[in-house]
Amino acid sequence: MALTLVEAAKAAMGRDEDLRATVMELYARSSDLIATLPFDNIQGNALQFNREQTLPSVGFRGVNEAYAEGTGKMERVTEALCIAGGDLDVDKFIVTTGGPGQRESQEAMKIKALSLAMTKNIIKGDVTSDPKSFDGLQVRCVLDQLITAQPQDTAGATAATLTLLKMDELIDSVEDPTHLIMNKKTRRRLSQAARNTGVSGYITYELDAFGRRVTYYSDIPILVIDKDNENNDIMPHTETAADAGSDALSVYCVSFAENGVVGLQNGEMDVRDLGEIDTKPVFRTRVEWYISMAILRPRAATRLWNIADLPVEAD
Repeated sequence: MALTLVEAAKAAMGRDEDLRATVMELYARSSDLIATLPFDNIQGNALQFNREQTLPSVGFRGVNEAYAEGTGKMERVTEALCIAGGDLDVDKFIVTTGGPGQRESQEAMKIKALSLAMTKNIIKGDVTSDPKSFDGLQVRCVLDQLITAQPQDTAGATAATLTLLKMDELIDSVEDPTHLIMNKKTRRRLSQAARNTGVSGYITYELDAFGRRVTYYSDIPILVIDKDNENNDIMPHTETAADAGSDALSVYCVSFAENGVVGLQNGEMDVRDLGEIDTKPVFRTRVEWYISMAILRPRAATRLWNIADLPVEAD
């Protein structure tokens, strides 16, 4: 069964497991996306699976007639694991003069940085620019999984205003949608539209596992993507638009489920306290994670792209 990091952290017990559970919780707390994405444990260094492409044909027949033969088409997909993590070093001087809590504070900062870097890769990862990583949603959502914000009856190619009609089309394109993914500005504009009787939009709020307010659009929770580990926006209005300009944005709809969009891992996150190392006077904690992601069925994720930096409209 696929577990989120929060659920996996609750299951950890014992001294080493307590450290691992703390790191997993810090990972999740730093990113809405990391906290929500379910992870499947796999054997070996890659997952191979058959993904449905087209269904077999069916029809009617007359008496004494044969059915027309038809078989479905599958594609063979391989998702290889990547090695992610880092060493968390804290100088012995800092621990001696400031107390053990200094080590925990420094480790928490490093874990947050790793979580934000991983969040960026899940959205923007591209093996053509970083062969050691894995492709993110932006690269994976193509063909029928790619919807333009431009109205269908408009011939122009420039970035278009986000509309509630296109948001509903995005949601309808995903089987069993569980989450929307967007930046803070887009979430604010959806909330603004809900307060405008001329636009509207069904917005509600609930609390997540950490007591933080989560916004829902049409009863689907919104996962907010903010800054990466270098304090840069992960989803800025600088994506390539249909006219090749650099002034567009995307919103994603996904199905986080065992047969939908999942993270892949070989065992859970490995967290080890290596103590004081020999080469320099620092206490080292090593975090390593063998991970990737997969879209197990075609209609489990869709990208709405070519969105202009403008307020939301109805249609």
